[in-house]
Formats: sequence, C-alpha cells, structure tokens
Amino acid sequence: MTRTALQWHLLIPGPLDQRTGGYVYDAQLVRGCRALGHQVAVHSLQGRFPEPDEAASRDMAAALAALPDDALVVIDGLALGGLPAVVATEAQRLRLIALVHHPLCDETGLSEPARQALFERERAALAVCRGVVVTSGFTARRLTDFDVAARRIHVVPPGVTAAPQGPQRDDSSAGALLCVATITPRKGQDLLVQALAGLRDLPWQCRLVGSVERDPAYAAQVRSAIAGNALGERIELVGEIDPGALRALYRDAGLFVLPSHYEGFGMVFIEAINHGLPVVGTTGGALPDTIPADAGLLVPPGDATALGHALRDWLTDEALRSRLRGAARRRSRELPTWDDTVASFAEALGELAA
Repeated sequence: MTRTALQWHLLIPGPLDQRTGGYVYDAQLVRGCRALGHQVAVHSLQGRFPEPDEAASRDMAAALAALPDDALVVIDGLALGGLPAVVATEAQRLRLIALVHHPLCDETGLSEPARQALFERERAALAVCRGVVVTSGFTARRLTDFDVAARRIHVVPPGVTAAPQGPQRDDSSAGALLCVATITPRKGQDLLVQALAGLRDLPWQCRLVGSVERDPAYAAQVRSAIAGNALGERIELVGEIDPGALRALYRDAGLFVLPSHYEGFGMVFIEAINHGLPVVGTTGGALPDTIPADAGLLVPPGDATALGHALRDWLTDEALRSRLRGAARRRSRELPTWDDTVASFAEALGELAA
C-alpha cells in the first residue's frame, strides 16, 4: 500500500450512489480511500453519457478547468471515452487517470459505425491519460487494441463484503432462480426468458432484479417475452431493490443465472458466489476469468439453446447441484475483500501519480 496520503478527484456521470457494478466499485474506492486517510473529492457530471450532449461537454470542461494545476484526477471511463477533445485540453495541466470497467465500444447492440466512433474517441481519450486502472486482466489485454502500453495499466479487481454463511443449501431451493442486473440488452434477460420457456416441464421460479429505467424499450421487450410465453406466474420482473432486500433474495435462491453477452469483470457473479450461490453465466468477455470453473456453468453468449441445456442440467442432476453448491461455498471463503481492492487501488494510484 502506498504510505503517502493522496489527494485525488473522481469525475463520474451522475450521482455516485447508483446501483450498477461500475458505480458500486467507484463508491467502494471512494469510501475505502477516505478511511485510509486519502482526500477524495467526487464530481458528479451532468448531461448524457457516453454519447455526450452539450450539457455533458460543458460540465466536463467546467469541472476540469476548476481543478488546481497538477491535481490528480480519476475519470470514470463512462465519462472519459466520449469527450477526448475536452479531456485533452487539460491533459498537460492535470494528472489524468482513466478508470475503465470495459471499453464503451464493446456494448451490445451498437451499429458498426457507432462502435467504430466510440473506439476512436476512447482511444484518443486514453492516449492523453498518464495511466489506466481496469477491473480485470481481460480488460487490460483488450486495451492493447487501443494502443495503451501494458506498463500504463494497473489491474485492480473488485472485492466483496463477506456475506454471513447460513446453513448449507439443499434441493428445497434448487428451482429458485435469481438474475440480478440492470435490464439492458448486454445482460441478455431476453435470452433467459427464451431458455426458460423450454423448461416448462420442470419446477422453477425466476426473479429478474434490476432497474427497468435505463433502457425502457428493452425492458418492455423482456416483459413482452414473458407475457408471450405465458410465464407471468413463473418469472417476476422485480425492478431495482434496496441492498437488504437483495441480500435476502441471494440467501433464498438456489441458483444465480445471468446470460450476459459481455462483461468487463462481472461483479454480480462473485457477489452470488460470496453468498455461496452457484452460477450459470456465459463465456462473454472476462467471465471465464471471473467465475471459478468448479462453481458454475458457462455457455456461449447469445445461445439460448445452450443456456436452456445448462439450466435443465442444474434442475435435473442432483449430483451436479451438490458439486456446484459445495464449490461455491468453498470459493466464497477465498474471495478478495473490498479492503484488498482499495489497498491495491491506492498503491496503483500512488505509482501513477509519482
């Protein structure tokens, strides 16, 4: 850990208390660094990101211009990647660090022109930063495509707050399926509905937990798929809930399932394992590195048929369930904590600031 107390600024789009993996990660860094004696100022940017509107450009420019010379500034990638010209204006005066959860151009559902435009903007923005913090080795490797030298990248994976270990799960909860993620195309909830539609002969219930406000059109598509497959009594679209209620759902579930097309890390998967919960995920992005092989089942992203087969295996194979439960419970005791993450981040920031 760096021995010198640091003073740094965090620039993020909107308020820090939003309930997505990226914002939870940022909030834990802020809270943990302050507890270690570092001075952290959070600047919540107004406007639309990552495709910035005039308000976003104006607020980013004003926030950077107001900082003193040589200030150490961490910019969340969601804000950084869309405004390379604004960031470049202050790059000689400030010590800029990028915090990249995953490249913006890797979002699901982008047209090829939009993807290429985001790639070029993010590459330009990263070029003027003195260093980059990423949450996974996968994203570190991916950033070499953006011409970021490996020596400028520090990998700081997320941690967990250790969950209480309740009684060992048994088959009474096997059919209680839990999916936690903002309802957006990259998370693939439509594929989960499609897969579950082929499992009507088996006993299960599924809760989809996550905000329906970020992409209302996609949320409507998921609702329509549930209704169209006559699964309204078996799939519940819960929406966003408070942390206490979410912990209760983790405790009562038998399996966590999320068919993400792509993850830069996949914090929610280790949170499930933190609660001793086996997982079904995909091989999209960093997930093969994030999910312990013995505690979950992985299928190709975008493949509803393979997802259905994995869920059928879980629901029908008692030996498989027992093996995955035991591995998840063991792995839950091996996960890094947020204290570990904060210590690694503070060390990385100290090196990049020097």
